Amino acid sequence: MKSVQNPIILETHLPGLEPYTRGKVRDVYQVADRLLIVATDRISAFDYILPTGIPDKGRVLTQLSIFWFDFLREMTPTHFLTARVEDYPEPLRRHADQLEGRSMLVKRARMVDIECVARGYLSGSGWKEYQQHGTVCGIALPPGLRECDRLAEPIFTPATKAQTGHDENISFETMAGLIGAPLAARLRDLTLEIYTRAARYAETKGILIADTKFEFGFVGSELVLGDEVLTPDSSRFWPAESYQSGGPQFSFDKQFVRDYLESIAWNKQPPAPPLPAEVAARTSEKYRQAYSVLTGRPL
Repeated sequence: MKSVQNPIILETHLPGLEPYTRGKVRDVYQVADRLLIVATDRISAFDYILPTGIPDKGRVLTQLSIFWFDFLREMTPTHFLTARVEDYPEPLRRHADQLEGRSMLVKRARMVDIECVARGYLSGSGWKEYQQHGTVCGIALPPGLRECDRLAEPIFTPATKAQTGHDENISFETMAGLIGAPLAARLRDLTLEIYTRAARYAETKGILIADTKFEFGFVGSELVLGDEVLTPDSSRFWPAESYQSGGPQFSFDKQFVRDYLESIAWNKQPPAPPLPAEVAARTSEKYRQAYSVLTGRPL
């Protein structure tokens, strides 16, 4: 089956299941002591959910996260249990049409309220801060760096998590004050280890992971990697063959959507405008391409 034949799902309708939370992209349901995470085809930009869905987006986010959970299994425990709908509890299996390929059954974890961000290149909010202060999240960087320059070594730049609005970059010292110095150091070291290993692998596939964010939580006393992992929504993926520092890069993420919204001079206030069909299709193509290049298999 070709991926473009899959229906676009903007909202899940799962009667009999207890909603747990609804994010910008994911609908989460409580299933006994576990959670069912369903990645819809919603897309957000500039902190608002757009009315247009991106074909196959939820499937890419789910399947790529599963790939990385397996890839990283020797480095860190994760919250992932299964994505096989036939292995779900019976009440879930009846909703296979909405769950197949885009859902995961996971352990319920007590999440740490910090976005753990690793940056290997100077881009995005980091580049904006560097231009003003020569720092990223308070970390001093050498003078004279250009936009999208590769950093001498990856840096850890945490942020506070926001359910609405934009995450706020904070210093490591602020993070340590919020969750304690031992846990902050543990998350910093693990974030950089995971990023380094994943970035090295991706580079062998011709993709540069400019930056990414992870979320961690506790299942009992065990620290686990949760949420989504190394997807086009949580990372900047750049093709290595076209990389050239000194300006913006071609990317496999939703930058194409942001660029379109900037081109129509949207005031970034609700309601968010719909996307033309060609913009949605091109964005879907970028997401699927990121998956196939990194995993070596079609979606």
